[in-house]
Amino acid sequence: MFNPSKDEVRRFFCDAWSRHRAGGVLTPLEAIAVDWIRQHPEYQEELADSAAAVARDYSIDEGRTNPFLHLSMHLAIAEQLSVDQPPGIGAVYRRLVERRGGEHAAAHAVMDCLGEVVWAAQRTGSPLPPDEMTARYLDCLERQAGAD
Repeated sequence: MFNPSKDEVRRFFCDAWSRHRAGGVLTPLEAIAVDWIRQHPEYQEELADSAAAVARDYSIDEGRTNPFLHLSMHLAIAEQLSVDQPPGIGAVYRRLVERRGGEHAAAHAVMDCLGEVVWAAQRTGSPLPPDEMTARYLDCLERQAGAD
């Protein structure tokens, strides 16, 4: 299993953005990352300085989103959708796209659910059984897809 460090994740996004800006060839994963970076112009300047981005502490006290966590969640969701895992996420996502008016808004709704489930698992101090985690995740997505 691939388990990059915090610094490796940050360098991945910064390097992909730098390569894109220079007109370089991107790997498929880098291309997906760049697509999401382009949709988040508020992160682009920060990603342009890899050394500063790697060194920065993104404290909750700052009151802003950690761009690397946010972009990583976009990548995780893109992967889930590409293989429809957990089963059914693709169908719920398509409903969210319609309901929320676009893929980016739908991805953020999915991100809210993913964050909720991960936070719940962390709060208990022990991992939830995979079936329970999947059920909670899909239940949250269904609520999002049906919410006004």
